[in-house]
Amino acid sequence: MKPTLFVLAAGMGSRYGGLKQLDGLGPNGETIMDYSVFDAIRAGFGKIVFVIRESFLDDFRRKILTKYEHLLPVEIVFQELDRLPKGFALNPDRGKPWGTNHALMMAKEVINEPFAVINADDFYGRESFQVLADFLKTLAGKKNVYSMVGYRVGNTLSESGSVARGVCSTDADSFLTSVVERTYIIRDTDGQIKYKDENDNLVAIDESTPVSMNMWGFTPEYFDYSEEHFVDFLIHNQDNLKAEFYIPSVVNDLISNGVARVKVLDTPSKWFGVTYADDRASVVAKIQELVNQGEYPAKLF
Repeated sequence: MKPTLFVLAAGMGSRYGGLKQLDGLGPNGETIMDYSVFDAIRAGFGKIVFVIRESFLDDFRRKILTKYEHLLPVEIVFQELDRLPKGFALNPDRGKPWGTNHALMMAKEVINEPFAVINADDFYGRESFQVLADFLKTLAGKKNVYSMVGYRVGNTLSESGSVARGVCSTDADSFLTSVVERTYIIRDTDGQIKYKDENDNLVAIDESTPVSMNMWGFTPEYFDYSEEHFVDFLIHNQDNLKAEFYIPSVVNDLISNGVARVKVLDTPSKWFGVTYADDRASVVAKIQELVNQGEYPAKLF
């Protein structure tokens, strides 16, 4: 059975402004999502599921789905604030989405096979989709063995400012032991990569330290674990208007409780994305360079 690709496309891109998922950056107006779908198809994924806000369904269908819905099965699910478990009501002052793991939960009814999760606005690179697809193809019928593509932190920085990354620790067999979200990582003036710790001190880390770019591989029972954890999250955070339910927090709990193991898959790919508006020109240039090198056709679909 071919794995499914699940694309997190419900965010509004607050730092960049507007629906950056629909921004044409390739030579023929291709979005970053288009390159992800292209790479996923050639890596052997068999279905694509997008989670979006229902309010931009028409734009999304016209600008995105018409390009490749004839190539493989495509599904759309919606992330809305009021999609809560029984017994919980939405705080009327809540405006912020519930986070990446809540978005993931929206796909429970349409995914029944091993699946990958990616952000819509990150350019992950061909090798990353291949190593993840190859791993997921070994998981048919298995449970509680997950995966994460671990990017080398030096390959994930923005030239326009600091970035947030999940800094990973692994054991001798490359299984994840923890993910710690660092909200400020930058290449310092001395050339070293550094993050701010809990006391705002800058701590240097090695160029090859694996970080999470939200590129995960799961099997379907992960949806059930997510629902259990979301109930607990809401009990503690229902009235916290800014609290978000993130994938790494669920993964960390599953690892620490011995429920699941997560294999960290190394990739030589260089991540890039439009974190800031100033990143756009650089991303356009990088995509054009990959086209010039023959990595991608000038027109994807």
